[in-house]
Amino acid sequence: MKKLIICLLLIITSVHSYAQDKNKKVSFEVKGNCAMCKARIEKASLKVKGVKYVNWDIPSKQLTLILDENKCTPLDVKKAIAKVGHDTDSAQADDNTYNDLPPCCKYRDPASIHLDHGAKH
Repeated sequence: MKKLIICLLLIITSVHSYAQDKNKKVSFEVKGNCAMCKARIEKASLKVKGVKYVNWDIPSKQLTLILDENKCTPLDVKKAIAKVGHDTDSAQADDNTYNDLPPCCKYRDPASIHLDHGAKH
């Protein structure tokens, strides 16, 4: 009987641990231009509880995340990114925050495409 109880507890613990692991890989576009944008976007993303990995690719503008769906959603990350000045499909930065970005980071300005976006600032 004791062995049966121990086995049942082990099975329940295993199933419970497996059910809690809800890591998901997500990608979406984030507006930005340069290495300063990359640092800002990635830092804001990593501050969201549940985000485990983040990489923003400058040329493609794609942010790739691994996040724990039990702790956060992609929308939570998008809102955090918008708060630091960068637009996504479902969360836009307010104009004051955007206007405070350095000139090379102003992705809404067509003239910013002429800047060297790969350079570290």
